[in-house]
Amino acid sequence: MEPVDAASPPPRQHLVDLLWRPPNTPRRGPRPTLTLDAIARAGIVIADADGLGAVTMQRVAESLGVTKMALYRYVPGKTELVALMIETGIGEPPALPTDLPWRDRLDAWARQMYDRFRRHPWAVAATVGVRVMGPNELGWMERAVAALEGTRLHGGEKLDVVVLLVGHVRNLAQQVAAIDTDTPERAMEPGLSALLRGHERRFPALLAAVASSAAQDGQDQALDFGLSRILDGVQMLVTDRAAS
Repeated sequence: MEPVDAASPPPRQHLVDLLWRPPNTPRRGPRPTLTLDAIARAGIVIADADGLGAVTMQRVAESLGVTKMALYRYVPGKTELVALMIETGIGEPPALPTDLPWRDRLDAWARQMYDRFRRHPWAVAATVGVRVMGPNELGWMERAVAALEGTRLHGGEKLDVVVLLVGHVRNLAQQVAAIDTDTPERAMEPGLSALLRGHERRFPALLAAVASSAAQDGQDQALDFGLSRILDGVQMLVTDRAAS
């Protein structure tokens, strides 16, 4: 890549411009042969198959039938490429029916976010830390915060509710991706049973829980259980706030 001259905006502004530029905005230079959406989707295909570490400018360029230097005309580097992949992979936020109670809306919101992370496990690691977020990602936050309107929770509490839900969804999606199954309880049970064999006196409570889970066919309740407990707690706060 050519060095950035003193008149160029800082890298952060480059990323803001890339993510927030309106679609089909005219650009200087030769007529583009690629779109940012096509580039992002090419990266997503690689990341879905082989993980985020496998995504390189060279590999994406090859999948698109262009040179790496040609790809740099559209995307300055991997940081920007991954940001575009997040925007495209997560997609636009879901439309939540306004006639539903806030709890039902947040439950539906969290489940749809979980579905996006399950489809694109690499997005869990890609969406951490301080970074520039695009309109789709912020749109998801907007939907969740808007669902809490009328609850008398203040702004900080609304954001904390979103953080709790996202944390549960991200953690479960990461665990499920690591064991490559939709039923984490069923996947864990055989390994735990083998480890506990011969150590029953040391881990009686754990052994009983594993045996009980196995008797229930290892039913996958992790997502449901976590969402219910989080929303139960929020419901108590909302009810107390309304009564005060």
